[in-house]
Amino acid sequence: MHKFMRAIGFGKLTDRTEQQKLITDIILNATHRAYTSNGEETILAEFSEDFAKDMGIAVCGEFDANDRFTYDYFYPYLRGSGISSCEDITVERHADKESYAGICDDIKVGVSLIFYLQNMVPYVKAQHTNLLPIRGTTLTLSGLSVSGRILLPISKNDRQKQKIQKASLNRNQLIAAARQGDESAIESLTLEDMDTYTSISRKILTEDVFSLVDTYFMPYGVECDQYSVLGEILDVSLRMNKVTGEEIYVMHLSCNDLEFDICINKQDLFGEPQAGRRFKGVIWMQGFINYPTA
Repeated sequence: MHKFMRAIGFGKLTDRTEQQKLITDIILNATHRAYTSNGEETILAEFSEDFAKDMGIAVCGEFDANDRFTYDYFYPYLRGSGISSCEDITVERHADKESYAGICDDIKVGVSLIFYLQNMVPYVKAQHTNLLPIRGTTLTLSGLSVSGRILLPISKNDRQKQKIQKASLNRNQLIAAARQGDESAIESLTLEDMDTYTSISRKILTEDVFSLVDTYFMPYGVECDQYSVLGEILDVSLRMNKVTGEEIYVMHLSCNDLEFDICINKQDLFGEPQAGRRFKGVIWMQGFINYPTA
């Protein structure tokens, strides 16, 4: 059973027979279908069905030369909203199956952002028709979580918010310059990190760490597309799985100036989410590459 199935409202689905019945139903009654040739005598296919607004399960497999479908794997998904990043994206195939991971080096995050690719069929189609690389793509991120909690925000006035935004903009400019080999920018970033470390080391003796750290975004565990995040909630909605009746919170987060949606089962969230508060938890990051229409 996929660990993150409970994030979209299938927390009580543990029986293999029920799982197989659900997969068969998705294949027969899919709300979205996508096909492409994978360069051989087979057709790659993906069937997906929404069980709540913008969230559901995708089933992937292949049609052989006799038009028989062979199921390969499935995964739960949440379709994000808005644009998370406009940086260049690199895509690599997973070793064990026909699924893909995307890599995006966004300055705002500070690490190479690795995500599970949702719309792999358009990528495979572009790959086998020699259309790669495609310029002008954007990235919409989303995350699934099975454990999280709500924290109160750090109190900031308008002047402090403007100061933080200005500092963030300056840091992003320095990082961009450092990537181009600017030695003065590298030195400035090093000194800034040393000052930050010294300041936090002094304050941590008398203050709680979450009153000092507003947001963070860092890799979690051995899975390269899972992250521990602390982000400000910009918007929140409550949705219901139409099959199980379980309620799911969908939150739009701002984390290290990176905006994306996450979903979590109401039973797995400790606290009451509201805009302005913060979400802390571990997420499985997914991404949808938006290809230019023209």
